[in-house]
Amino acid sequence: MSEKNSEQPNVPLVELAGVSKYYGNIRALEDVSLTVNAGDITCVLGDNGAGKSTLIKIIAGLHQHDAGSFAVEGEETKLANPRDALNRGIATVYQDLAVVPLMPVWRNFFLGSEPTKGSGPFKRLDVDFMRRTTHAELLRMGIDLRDVDQPIGTLSGGERQCVAIARAVYFGAKVLVLDEPTAALGVKQSGVVLKYVAAARDAGLGVVLITHNPHHAYLVGDHFILLKRGAMFGSHARDEISLDELTRQMAGGSELDDLRHELERAPAPRHLGGPDAA
Repeated sequence: MSEKNSEQPNVPLVELAGVSKYYGNIRALEDVSLTVNAGDITCVLGDNGAGKSTLIKIIAGLHQHDAGSFAVEGEETKLANPRDALNRGIATVYQDLAVVPLMPVWRNFFLGSEPTKGSGPFKRLDVDFMRRTTHAELLRMGIDLRDVDQPIGTLSGGERQCVAIARAVYFGAKVLVLDEPTAALGVKQSGVVLKYVAAARDAGLGVVLITHNPHHAYLVGDHFILLKRGAMFGSHARDEISLDELTRQMAGGSELDDLRHELERAPAPRHLGGPDAA
């Protein structure tokens, strides 16, 4: 934990206030606010085109916001790039994980940050350290992997997501942004991933879970932000909303009710060739 957090424990790890992003005349995001606290999971829900991807890119340092404020541990900032975000303790795990399928798990765990030993012409990768550390860190997150030498491509989608989460924790992430981690997974694997999302929260990280699945969000979430067409249309603490209501809002809320009433009032079509068809 940083000195800043030690002195001001109530300062959010990340705080967005009235953030907007435009691409020419296109509104990708407008007036969105979001707070990420240590040991909490903030879920961002919305359908395709809701603005979730744009929000991720701003938090991850890929894009800069055009309006509003973005503060990291109380300090207003504009992240220059993803490396800047990582240096500030913000790690993003995307749905299409950047892994090398034929490389072993331990090599992917340290990919781009490989430790070495020796010097000069004798300098080489510290393979033993990477193997031991990968196994220990996965075990610390509750992942008892059979063999860290196996190619990461042989793991299930859920297991690969869990390796990415453990990697972010090991390399000092304070904020973990997860982009639809359960979107392409079955029920059992989704449960495994959500278990490790909760483990990251319990390790003291602030987690941003991007999802379109209210059932998954409600299993682990402490706060829920709902996006629609680039704008917020809901912000709820867990004790303020039920799963049924969250699902209803996610599905369209009053718009869905209006559609149901319209369909109920619509006359049933007469069947071609029936006795009344003349």
